[in-house]
This record gives sequence, structure tokens and C-alpha cells, in this order.
Amino acid sequence: MKKIITYNINGIRSALSKDFSTWLTGMNPDIICLQEIKASPDQFDTNIFKAMGYHDFWFPAQKKGYSGVAILCKEKPIGTEYGTGHRQSDQEGRVIRVDFKDYSVMSVYAPSGSSGDERQDFKMIWLEEYIRYMKKLLKDKPNLLVTGDFNICHKPIDIHNPVSNARSSGFLPEEREWMDRFTEVGFNDAFRHFNSDPHEYTWWSFRANARAKNLGWRIDYQFVSGDLVKLLKHSAHIPEARHSDHCPVLVDADL
Repeated sequence: MKKIITYNINGIRSALSKDFSTWLTGMNPDIICLQEIKASPDQFDTNIFKAMGYHDFWFPAQKKGYSGVAILCKEKPIGTEYGTGHRQSDQEGRVIRVDFKDYSVMSVYAPSGSSGDERQDFKMIWLEEYIRYMKKLLKDKPNLLVTGDFNICHKPIDIHNPVSNARSSGFLPEEREWMDRFTEVGFNDAFRHFNSDPHEYTWWSFRANARAKNLGWRIDYQFVSGDLVKLLKHSAHIPEARHSDHCPVLVDADL
């Protein structure tokens, strides 16, 4: 059995200052995928994670203090892939993958379009590039666990007020349609495989006491391809973790 967590930590240095390492020791996942690390590994002490028994792989953005993804894993992977071969995406540190004998794990941080039309346009371009990349990758790596922050609420159940947010980036019809297409390619939403309840979110605005009121969005996912869905045993959000404006998502799988 493997315990795998995905967590947009909104800055690894900030998270470490909030005792992230103690939390990680207690959770003791086999693999943790991080997004929005906002630092390169020369800016903090990676030995903290090595001392816990993790092999650590970091893919920071070229821009300082921005974006970036990482994967920490107890088992040494047989291969590591940084990026998808798309220049701007790779400059922003958005995708990293580790390969094991029978499956692969990917950490993804999709662009946000909330800052304006230019970034929303880039987000839609990125999503098209990414789905093409994943269709090709599935031919070589059919057993994929894809985790991360996709910056999209898929269904009305995934957002606290679908009516007022109908034209908000992250819940636009074209973004939700993209998510339909992504699942149709063969990616199963692990959390929804077990849980169909409303009011289950992974991100809350820092404004208006949104987290305390549970006025959130579910934008962090773990997707599994192919026969991996048969190996899923459990999935859950971990809202009590407070290192970020996101919460971690956990899956247990018989990998």
C-alpha cells in the first residue's frame, strides 16, 4: 500500500516556517507532490527531507519566488522527467514526473487566469498543450497518477457558489469542458471515486474569512489512468493542515 499526497504549499519556505516538516514526518507519505514551491533548492535546506528518507526532485520556475513543482518519494525512481517540452510552461516550472517500474507519478501546477485576460489566454493554450502531451504520454506510460493544482473546479459541486462564479476564471465553461475532455481521455478523479459529497474543497481565499466559513473551491486533484483505478483504496482531503491557502489531498493505493 502506498500513501500519496498532493499539496499546493504556496511557498516551501513559508510552509517550513509553519512547521511543515513536523507535519510531513507525522503523515509519512510514500510520495508527496508539491506545487507552487516558489523557490529553488539552493534557497532552503533540502537536507530536512533527505533526513526523513526522501529522494527529492525540484523543478522551480526561472522567475524567482514564483510557481514551481516538486516530488519527494521514499522509493528511488528509475527515471525523472522535468517539464513537457513546451518552452513557457517549462520556464514556469509546471510539470515534473517520476517513473517507477509499474507506474509513474506527476506533479502539476496549471496556470491561473485570475490576474487578467493575458494569463487566461495562456492558461487555455497551456491546457491544450498539456492534454496533447498527456495523450502521447499515455501510450508509453499507461499507468499514471497525475496530481496537483489544476486551477479548475470541474462541477458545480466543486465550488461554493456556482451561480455567482459562473464567469470566474477557474469555473469558466471552456475550462470545465476541458476537464470533461481530460477525464474522457482516461483519467479518473480519485477523490470523486470515493466521495460524492458537496462542500468538499481544497482552496479558500484569504479574504472574508473564507476558510472558516468553508467558502471554497476544489481545484486540487489526483487522477489515475488505466487499471490504476482498481488499485485505489481511499482518498481524502486534509483540511486541518494549515501551511497554505490550499489543503493536501491524500490517496491510498495498492501500488
